[in-house]
Amino acid sequence: MTVTALHDGDPAPRAHEAGANIAAPARAATPAPTPTASVPASPPAPLAASKPVRVRIPAAGVDTAPVLELGLAADGSVEVPSVADADRIGWYREGVTPGQTGPAVLIGHFDTVEGPAVLRDVARIHPGDTITVDRADGSAAVFAVRTVEQVDKEHFPTQRVYGDTARPELRVITCGGDLRDGHRPDNIIVYADLLRTSAVSPGGTRPSAG
Repeated sequence: MTVTALHDGDPAPRAHEAGANIAAPARAATPAPTPTASVPASPPAPLAASKPVRVRIPAAGVDTAPVLELGLAADGSVEVPSVADADRIGWYREGVTPGQTGPAVLIGHFDTVEGPAVLRDVARIHPGDTITVDRADGSAAVFAVRTVEQVDKEHFPTQRVYGDTARPELRVITCGGDLRDGHRPDNIIVYADLLRTSAVSPGGTRPSAG
């Protein structure tokens, strides 16, 4: 099975692209392994499908809306936000929505040719930090970070990122590593598990019953 590397529509990734060489998901018959880590003692029930509209990652100073929708380009690569949308995060719409069973995938730039971008402080994210995704149906999915890994783009863990999971999970992907010839050689991947769900109110969020 051929897996196409992600880029932004060019034959090769451009400098500073958040998703450069993130592989498109290959269809798998078996669940993917995930990094070893603790999970919530009583995992909350999965949510129904509803598109993400806002992403908050307090540890990294992220609070951005609306959320972009990213799909597959004509050549089979995964789309990434444009340079003009460097301050926004995109959701891979071919996967599940945040809060559903499975791995929901968010992608954002670390930087672009125009400077620092939405995930410039990704290094401040650590296990135990929370990521809140507000959804179009008025609910919010709150995830707890399980682990953060930095990988060479040439060895992107496609199955670990996109493979089936038994519970609602989240991935946040950006670039990493020192600049080499105008681009960053690595991807930083944040893995998180659904911690709780909330109902969104005008004043913010409040925990749902139960």
